[in-house]
Amino acid sequence: MKEIVDIEKYEAIVHKLKAIAHPYRLCIVRGLIMDDGCNVSTMQECLKLPQSTVSQHLAKLKAAGIVEGERKGLEICYKVVDEDIKKIVKVLFD
Repeated sequence: MKEIVDIEKYEAIVHKLKAIAHPYRLCIVRGLIMDDGCNVSTMQECLKLPQSTVSQHLAKLKAAGIVEGERKGLEICYKVVDEDIKKIVKVLFD
């Protein structure tokens, strides 16, 4: 007997893959995994992008549920919270 396909599960995965399917967002995700999180200023310096551009990329990653920010004083430290994305990035770069 064939398994019934749960298309919503596939749609959720595709949504996450689309979110990291941009070179800068993939770089941000990989960097956050490697450094166990950091703030926008650090990402901005590393990527040589304006702060607003980095923030826009982070907004897309947050909307997809891939990253979360935690306020520490005046700055926000971002971390990757999606375990599936961590596994995917590990496979891509190992």
